[in-house]
Amino acid sequence: MLLYEVSPRFCETDAMGHINNTVLPMWFESARSGVFEIFNPGLDLAKWNLILRKIDVDFLAQTYYEYPAQVRTRIGHIGQSSFVVEHELWQRDQKTATGSAVMIFFDYNTQQKLDIPADIRAELQKLS
Repeated sequence: MLLYEVSPRFCETDAMGHINNTVLPMWFESARSGVFEIFNPGLDLAKWNLILRKIDVDFLAQTYYEYPAQVRTRIGHIGQSSFVVEHELWQRDQKTATGSAVMIFFDYNTQQKLDIPADIRAELQKLS
C-alpha cells in the first residue's frame, strides 16, 4: 500500500467549508505517483507510457479543510494491459471517500495498448 499525506488548502474548499468534490480526483492522481514511478522511473514525460481510461469517486462523508488527510492506495486488479488503482481517503480516523482509476500501459507513438511486462507486473503485485 502507498500512503500519501494531504494538507488541505483553503482554495480547495467550497462555500460550506468542505473540500470541493472536484479536488479528490486530483488528490488521488497525486497519490498514484508511486505507481507511475514503477512504469516510468523519473517520470520523464518524453517516455510516458500510461493512459487513463476511467476514474470514479464515491463520497462517503464530508472532508474538511481544517484537518490533514491521508490517501491509501493499492492495486486492485492487474489485467493483460490494464490495471485498477484503488484509493481510500481518510481524515480523523474516518474513511471519507473511495475511488479507483483504470490505467492502461500504452505506447503513444503507435497509439496502442501494450502487455504489462513481467517485472512491472511483479512490482504492481507488491501493492495488491
